[in-house]
Amino acid sequence: MKLFVSFWLFFYAPAFAAVPDHVQATYEIFSRGMKIGLLEENYSRNRDHYTLTSTTTPLGLLAAFKPEKLFLTSSGLVDKLGLRPQRFESKREGKPEKELKAEFNWSETKLTLIHLEERTKLDLPDGTQDRLSAMYQFMFVPLERQSALDFAMTNGNKLDNYHYAIGAHQKLDTPAGQFDSVYLDNQGKPGENHTEIWLCSEQQLPCKMIITEANGDQYTQILSGLIITP
Repeated sequence: MKLFVSFWLFFYAPAFAAVPDHVQATYEIFSRGMKIGLLEENYSRNRDHYTLTSTTTPLGLLAAFKPEKLFLTSSGLVDKLGLRPQRFESKREGKPEKELKAEFNWSETKLTLIHLEERTKLDLPDGTQDRLSAMYQFMFVPLERQSALDFAMTNGNKLDNYHYAIGAHQKLDTPAGQFDSVYLDNQGKPGENHTEIWLCSEQQLPCKMIITEANGDQYTQILSGLIITP
């Protein structure tokens, strides 16, 4: 991990300068060929602070069985290595028992996971992201000369280590237009979740994601709208 962080620092100047201050992204979510959800995200940076919000609205058959919206928020600092989360929340509409929180104490290198009245403290590895900030941290990472990415991430319930192999550039058609993209693959083994991500090459924002769960269920998230403000 220390070598990886040093690599970020070496290429920091050209990568960081191109990062936008505001991003509005909309994604359509599909399963078995049917649209089941709409995801709307907003990223905003004000000097050395950032805020991120995400709202997932169920559609179609999913809305009939699970009509609750899912709300994610992430906030924290922006430093020379990118996003440094301080607080993450996950809420499901009308279900307070599903609420999850994560508090990042970087000075003490401790992560606190909060569910209802239960608080769990864990060691906080360098470069840890939350479920939402991880997708926007890609904007700060120079990928051209790397073959893999490794980082820790929390969803508010647990902390896991993630490994992504960096693949070839590809042309990708989306409802938001055609993008040059770079392919990331977590190389999930049989019986594990498998995640594939296509990042648009210019800003390194996700323009497509495919998640294949251990039971074979597959979900595709594809970019349908994008507004970027420098």
